[in-house]
Amino acid sequence: MSEARYAAGRAGAGGAHRKDDGARGTSGGGAHRSHGLLTVLRDIGFVSFGKYGQYVITVITVPLIARVLGANGLGLLAIGMSAYYLGSLLVDLGITSFLAARVHDTDGDRDDRRHYVNQLRGDYLAIRATGLAALGAALAGGLAIGVPEQVDMVLLGLFAGGFWSTSEDWLLIGQGRFGTSTVYQAVGRIGYLILLVVLLPRLPHAHVALLCLLVSSVPTVALTWWDALRTYGRPARPRLVRAMLRTGAPVLASRLLITSYGQGAAAVYAAVLAPGALGLYSAGDRLVRAIQSMLDPIGFALLPRMAKRSADHRFWRHALQALAAGVCVATVAAIAVWVAAPVLVHLVFGDEFTDAIGLLRVEVLMLPATTVTSFVTTAVLPVRQDTAGVLIGAVLGTCVAAAALAIAFRTHSVWTLVYGSVIVECTVAAWYLARVRRLIVRERTPAAARDPAVVMMREEGGA
Repeated sequence: MSEARYAAGRAGAGGAHRKDDGARGTSGGGAHRSHGLLTVLRDIGFVSFGKYGQYVITVITVPLIARVLGANGLGLLAIGMSAYYLGSLLVDLGITSFLAARVHDTDGDRDDRRHYVNQLRGDYLAIRATGLAALGAALAGGLAIGVPEQVDMVLLGLFAGGFWSTSEDWLLIGQGRFGTSTVYQAVGRIGYLILLVVLLPRLPHAHVALLCLLVSSVPTVALTWWDALRTYGRPARPRLVRAMLRTGAPVLASRLLITSYGQGAAAVYAAVLAPGALGLYSAGDRLVRAIQSMLDPIGFALLPRMAKRSADHRFWRHALQALAAGVCVATVAAIAVWVAAPVLVHLVFGDEFTDAIGLLRVEVLMLPATTVTSFVTTAVLPVRQDTAGVLIGAVLGTCVAAAALAIAFRTHSVWTLVYGSVIVECTVAAWYLARVRRLIVRERTPAAARDPAVVMMREEGGA
C-alpha cells in the first residue's frame, strides 16, 4: 500500500467516492423505516452497555467504593480515573472513531479490503505499543523512586487507561458489530465487579480499585484481538505510521484538551483542591458522566451508517434530526436529576456526601451541551474528517477552563470547578453547532453552483 492510497482512504471518508447508499431502498415504505429505526435503537443499546457498561456496574460499585473509601479515598480514585482517560488518549491518539469510519473506505474486492484494514491495524498497533511502553516505564520509575500518593495514582491511571486502548474494539465498531463488542466489554465489566466486591473491603485503598479496573480489562483486550486475528489475520508490518500520526496529531491535541476540562478535570484540579473536595465533586460528576455516557452511544451507533451514506443528499438532515433527539433526551434527564438530586446522593453515596447535592444540581445543567459535543465529534466530524474543527473547539474550551483554573488557585473552592465545567461545556457546544452550520453551507454552496437552473440564471443575468 502506498502513502497516496492511504491518503486517498482518508479523503474517501468524506464520502466523495462512495456509492449513494441512501438512494437505494427509498421505496421500502414505512415498514423499512421502522425496521431501520429499531436497528439503530438496538445498536445504541449495545454500545451503551458495551462501551459504557461500567456505568451499569456503577449501581453496585460506586456505593461500595464511597462507603469503603470515604470522601478522601473517592477523591484519590477520582484523580486516578481522570488520569485513566488521559492515558487512554495518549495511547490511541483519540482517533478510534476516525479509523472506524475508514473500515469501508476501499472499493476493491475482499482481499483488497483486508490488506487495507490490516495496514491500518499494523500502523495503529505500532503507535499504541510505543505509547503504552512509555507509560509503563513512567509507572515503573515512579514506583522505584517512591513518588507521592497523588502522583502514584496519576501514573497508575495513565497506564491502566493506556492498556485499555490497545483493544481492537474500534474495528468492531467500524464493522457495525455492536453485539459482539457488547459481549466482549461485558466480560471485563463483570470481572471488574467481582474483583471489586472481593478485594476492596479487604484492602480498602484507591489503588486497589484502580488495579481491579486494570486487571479486568485484560480479558476484553484479549477477546477483541482474538476476534480481529480470526477475521483479518495478522496486522501488516507498519509502513505508514507518519501518515497516521499526521492525522492523529490534531485529534490527540484536541481530545487531550477536551479531557483536561472534562473527564480528566480532577487530575488537573488536584493541584489546587484537597482530596476531600475532589471526592465531593467526583460524587456528582460520576452521576452526570454516567448519564452523559448513556447518550454518547447515539453517535457511536450512527457512525458506520453515516460513514456509508456520507454522499447521500439527506446526510445533514438525518444528522440534525439525530442531534435534536439527543438534546431533547438530555434535557429531560437533566431536569429529572436536578429534582431527584437529594435522593440520588443519599442513596448512592451516603450521608457523608450531603454537600455534593448542590454541586450535582449545577453540574447536571451541562448535559444538553455535552450531548451536542459528543454527537458532533463522534459521528459528524469524523465522517467529514474535520480534524481542524475538533481541534479549534478543544482549544476554545481549554482557554475557558484555564481561566477557571486560575480563579481556583485563588479561591481553592470546588464550586469554581463546577461552574467552570458548565461554562466550558456550553461554550464548546456552541462552537460545534456553528462548525456544523459552516460545513453545511460550504457543502451546499458548490452543489448550488453546479445546479443547471442556477447556471442559466447567472448566464441570463450576465447577458
